[in-house]
Parts: sequence; structure tokens; C-alpha cells
Amino acid sequence: MGGREKVELSRMEPKMHFSHFRLNTFKLRLDHNPTCEKKRMKKTSSKKKARDPSPTEMSVEPWASPQDQAAAEHARSKNSPPAQEQEQPDKLCLESFWSEVETIRQGCGEADLDPTRRDSRQSEEGEQEEQWLADAGLSTLISEDSEDVDKAVLLSTLTRTQAEAVQRRLDSYTLSRRKKNKLPPRDVRDIFSSPIAQALLPESQNSKDLPQKSMASVAKMPFSAVSPEHQRAAPKEEFLITDIAYCEQAVIFIKQANFPLNNIPYRKEDGTLPRVICPKCRLGVTRIQDLSHADMKKVRQLALIDMTALCDLLELEVKRHKTGKRKIAESTLFGVPLSTLLETDQKIRPNTSIPLFLHTLLSFLEKKGVDSEGILRVPGSQSRIKLLQQNLEANFYRSRFNWDEVSPNDAAALLKKFIRELPDPLLTAEYLNTFSAVRDITELRQKLHMLNLLILLLPEPNRSTLKALLEFLSKVVSREKKNRMNLWAVATIMAPNLFLHKAVPSRLTDGAEKGQAEKAADVMRLLIRYQDLLWTVPNFLMSQVRRLNENSNRRYQFKNLLRKIQPDSREKPEKNSEPRRTIKIQVGDLVNGTMEFQLNINCRTSDLLAQFYRQFLRSPENGKGKMRRNGSVGYPDCALYEVGGNIGEHCLDTETHLLDLYNSNPGGEWVIKTKPNGGRGQ
Repeated sequence: MGGREKVELSRMEPKMHFSHFRLNTFKLRLDHNPTCEKKRMKKTSSKKKARDPSPTEMSVEPWASPQDQAAAEHARSKNSPPAQEQEQPDKLCLESFWSEVETIRQGCGEADLDPTRRDSRQSEEGEQEEQWLADAGLSTLISEDSEDVDKAVLLSTLTRTQAEAVQRRLDSYTLSRRKKNKLPPRDVRDIFSSPIAQALLPESQNSKDLPQKSMASVAKMPFSAVSPEHQRAAPKEEFLITDIAYCEQAVIFIKQANFPLNNIPYRKEDGTLPRVICPKCRLGVTRIQDLSHADMKKVRQLALIDMTALCDLLELEVKRHKTGKRKIAESTLFGVPLSTLLETDQKIRPNTSIPLFLHTLLSFLEKKGVDSEGILRVPGSQSRIKLLQQNLEANFYRSRFNWDEVSPNDAAALLKKFIRELPDPLLTAEYLNTFSAVRDITELRQKLHMLNLLILLLPEPNRSTLKALLEFLSKVVSREKKNRMNLWAVATIMAPNLFLHKAVPSRLTDGAEKGQAEKAADVMRLLIRYQDLLWTVPNFLMSQVRRLNENSNRRYQFKNLLRKIQPDSREKPEKNSEPRRTIKIQVGDLVNGTMEFQLNINCRTSDLLAQFYRQFLRSPENGKGKMRRNGSVGYPDCALYEVGGNIGEHCLDTETHLLDLYNSNPGGEWVIKTKPNGGRGQ
């Protein structure tokens, strides 16, 4: 208890299994000599030009195989970014930023941008904590009707730092209730000192010995001011570890920052973005659309707790706002809530996840706008844009609008107008300020951690619409040689349209103009560049969801208590035995039945699907393909789903190791089904 915890600083081992990482064995690798490495790079750069791979490649190093290496090489060659990246926005970018701000001010009116006359309001004292507990699925902690077991189930999945964040909210809620002369439902100490909660809460190593030094001094102070003699250039690669809770990684960063600075090289941010490698777990990558709505609800609750704990450690002052009742514009497209647009559009196209107008507008811009020089930056004609908007409102749903008469610049102006005229911000009133606060974080890894959690917290319509927008912006950047719009230019122009909204106060235009523009654009370019990584569910959240599903069953909890008393008497398969699984097949009207599959340590989802196609769809006896017009045979796009057990429904990654999945969720069923039609924004 009294000793100081030792954090080992060592180089990353290439064979390290991240899926079995524990918090107390997490190691930071900072022992290489950057000066020698920099000199070595200068000597070799003239002989051979280094390959610059994809910025968001999913690394497969811990379990590298020929198939993994081939897939990685293909991803690198396919998505490699430009060889040189602009480190800072130029003068033209900054002028475009403030031009966009001025356009928004003129469109909204100065009164709308006055923070004292907002349609949103900050929650009253105590109300914000109560709403936070409800959003996090922890409202039972302040309810007199719930039992201790219910509280223990919720708390049992949290890490120590996450639990401390919950307790701070309960402390604040209790204090506000006392100020109002209302007795609190229950004292916080009664909840967290419950024998069941104490038994289930995980113990982090030396949690009471955590340094009390504020994280703000580390996050807000550039390392150049700490140790100028140990600066090094930003790395070309950054590892994003998702097996450990992001807030626990921040705790480790605090401890590491408190060590003596001698012989520790720190990174100096130079504006360039490295390739971010996310080591693959043996259970594969889980994307947001892979989970059922019930599981995603639990992911959002746990993500809110982890994000709040991370904000506490970084001392980010984030105040949530509620949008008040506002008069909705009497129109069919512009100024209409996303939920209303989707409700209308899904009657026309049931599987659509973004408004049909936005889908049509982005498709038009991809065909005729991405190669247009200065697209998004060059303003369209205001008179033409006004006429186009009126024409679209009247004729879009009647299929009478002629897109051939629209210029790319006018269409780009319509896109920005549609985004900023939404009644509620695309990033939501609750989390818009949190998105903006990401710019104050120094470490790139922690910025990505925060953005990843924020994306998970967005409502589904907002998240899908944002993804569709970012996919289009990424295509604009990829055609930089023709349209002269690099990543900084696109990010600088689009940032005001996302981070400024008349419903929520913003500090975007406060302070030094150049600094504010760069910070806002920096968050925007992170969203564009790393969107594939940000739209995944971290491994630690998946593990917490599985534990939450398990612990929610009281019978399961009772079995756990019995296991502590007596050993498990169930028959277990031998270590060397290879189990067989029966897989259900539900491929529409084509195939319904079952198939047997032998599991071994190397088999993956792709192997099982390959056997399914050979056995049921492509065999001469059971051919189920559909003949295309060109004479070829098309087969349905199928996927393997994990259903039941400790998960609701989970579409598996093709690289999932099935024996590991079986050991992780032996009670779940495996079902082969047709993939849903994944459109734009999925």
C-alpha cells in the first residue's frame, strides 16, 4: 500500500498478445534513441523511398500468418495516403475558415449566436447528474425500490477508475439534494460499501496510491516546455490499444508522467498524422453495425461512464446542454430533424439509414464535384442556392428535380447549408462541447480515445449521417491533385459547419483566430482521417457488455458464489480435443437447415463461410445462385452471427478465431444469415 508502483518502460515485443493484457502488466515503450533513428532515416531515405501505408490499418502482428500479411499489404497499397502531408493550415485555409464562420453568422443572425439567447440551457444543479445516471443505466443507484443485487450487477462490470467517476456523480447528486432540503434516497457510502459491490468491483493495482497530481498539467502543457532537449519528431506509427479501458490507460499515463524526465524522449507535435495501428484481437474487429440494438444500448451506457472518467482525469470542463422546444421550419428538407426525415424516407426505402436527400446530394457530388477545383471552398451563387432550395423543397419527393442543372459549387453549398440548418447539431447538443474540447487534449492517442467514445454515444441517425459525410470528405481529399483540396483545407472549411450551431454556446470563435481555427480543424481532420477506427467498438467495451449480460442473470450470480465454495464439477473437454459445432443456416428462402463444423485453433469465420458456400450454394446438387444478365451466377452475401449466451446478436468479423469465440461464449448459437444491405453511412 505504501510502496510506489513500478511502471516498466520497454520496447514493444512483436509477439505480444494484447487480448490477454492486464492493467498491471501494461508497458509503455519509450526506450529507443530517436536521435540515432532520425540520422539513420536520413541516410537511407536517398537510397530507398519508404512505403507509406494506410493510416488506419488494422495490424495483425500478434498472430501474423500468410493470409494476414497478404491482407495487410493489400490494405496498405489500396489506401496509402499522399507521400507528403501539409503540417499546418495555410493562409487560404484560415481565410476560408473565417469566411465560413461569417456565412453562418449571416445566415443565423447575430442574435442566434449570442450565448445569452440560446434555445438550449444548462441543466440545473443536480438535474445534470440525475440525467447522467439515467443515460448511463445507473438510475437504480438513486432509487429506493432497487435491491443491492441490482446495484452490484451494474457496478460489477466497471473498472476502478470508472467506478470512481460514478461515485463522483453520486456525491454531486447527493449534495445538491441536501442543498434543496430533501433527504437523499441513499448515501453514496452505503452503495459503494455494500459487501456485494465490494466483492464484484475489480481491484486495480495500488489504486489508492494513484498520484494525486492533476492530469491537466500533463494534458494542457506541451512537452516542449518540459524537456526541450528530449524532443523527437512525431512517429510514423501509433498503436491504439483497445483491450484496456481508456480511462485506465490515462491513469497509467499520469503515473508515467510523474517519473523523472531524464533520458525519456518526448514527442513534439508537428501537425502530421501518423498511421494508427490497432492490433487485432483473436475475436476479430467489432464494428458498430455488427451489434444488436440491445447490445449497442449497453455499449453506449458503458462508453458514457468511461468517457466521463476520462474527462475527469483530463480535467476537461464539459457541460451538457439540453435543446429547448423550438419551432420547426415548415419545410420538407432543410431545417427538419433527422429523425423526422428518416421516418418519412423509410416509408419509401425501408433500409435507409440517412436522409434520401442527403444520399442523393452526396452521390451527385461524388460524380460531378470531387474533381472540381476548390470544391467546398469556392462559394456558390447565393441567389441560385436560394432558388435551388425552394425547388428542392417543392419537387424532390415528386422526383421532378433536375440535378443536371446544378453546378458542383452550388451543390456543395447546399450540403453545408443542410448540415448547419438542422434544428439540433449533428454532433448533438449534449456532446457538441465535448467534441470541441477534444482539441485541448495534447496526446493523439487520447484524442482518438475520446472521439471513439463520443461516436459510440451519438444517436444512430446522427452517427450514420456523420459517417456518410466523412466518407464523402475522405473522397474529396483523395482527389487532391485535381481539386486542390488537401486534408487541412477540407477540415478547416467544414469545422465551423459542425462545431458552430445556434442552439449551443461555443468557444470556437473566442481567442486568437489562428489558434482557434487550427484546433477546430484538427478535430475535424482526425474524424476524416481515422473514421474507420472510430466506428469500431473497443475490445474492453465488448468484454464489459458480455460480463454485464452474464451478471444480469441472478442464477448466474448464484452459480458464481457456489464456485467460490466448491469446484466446478462439470465435465470439461480435454485440452487437445477439437469440439464440433452445429451451425444453423437461415439464408432467406434459399437454404434453411444445419451444418457441422470442426473447430481447431486456426479456423476462422472465413473458413466456415467458405465451407458453407461449397456445400450448400455452389455445389452441383444444391446450387442456389441467381443468374445475372451477363451470364454469371451471383450468390447471396452471407455472414456468421453469434446469438445468445453472453451477447444479444453479433455479426462476426471474417478473421474471428472460432475456437476462441467458443471458449468466450460457449452458450451462444452460431447462425449463418444474409447480410443486411449496408448502404452509405453504415
